[in-house]
Amino acid sequence: MIIAVDGPAASGKGTLGRRLAQHFQLAHLDTGKLYRAAALHALAAGGDPADPGVARAAAERVRASDLDNPRLRDEDVARASSVVAAIAAVRHALLAFQRDFARRPPAPGGAVLDGRDIGTVVCPDADAKLFVTATLEARARRRFKELQENGGNAIYERVLQDMKDRDARDSQRRAAPLVPADDAFVLDTTALDADAALAAALDFIGRKLAGKPPRQGRS
Repeated sequence: MIIAVDGPAASGKGTLGRRLAQHFQLAHLDTGKLYRAAALHALAAGGDPADPGVARAAAERVRASDLDNPRLRDEDVARASSVVAAIAAVRHALLAFQRDFARRPPAPGGAVLDGRDIGTVVCPDADAKLFVTATLEARARRRFKELQENGGNAIYERVLQDMKDRDARDSQRRAAPLVPADDAFVLDTTALDADAALAAALDFIGRKLAGKPPRQGRS
């Protein structure tokens, strides 16, 4: 079974993806870490992440072992990852990694992949697709709180602007823009906690696998 979970930054897709994988005992891949790893390689080499040649070379160096690097959580890496992710050559270089994970997951039974183009590009034939979203303000508050809890010197207005800029890059890029798949269940988590989001997702997946239509009022 393959479950695709897409959505913008701080929508809750990462938490939902991990919890779905745990619930169904499937492998989990946070594909955003691949782009952060590519960005980190570019920055570490002193290159410009916006340079297609630099970004492509960095993406080609990404390995599974890079995904546990704690520096992937740094804000400069996060901002650079959004830049490299808009480059078609980077997305092409990382596509095989993602598809190979889905086809041959490290856990039996299948995989949950979360990102921004899983349901549309990486795994268009996924058994269930979710597009997790929330208002810009709600997502900015979540990211601001996360940065504060991690000891960062965050300014809410800057977090909000960074998120606006990232949303624009993600949705307007020519290569695999951030859009819900036509058959994705759109889950708005603005007013939901993690448990409520998981319950709604499980309800959708259960009905999807049973061949039933999704319940109204969940998205």
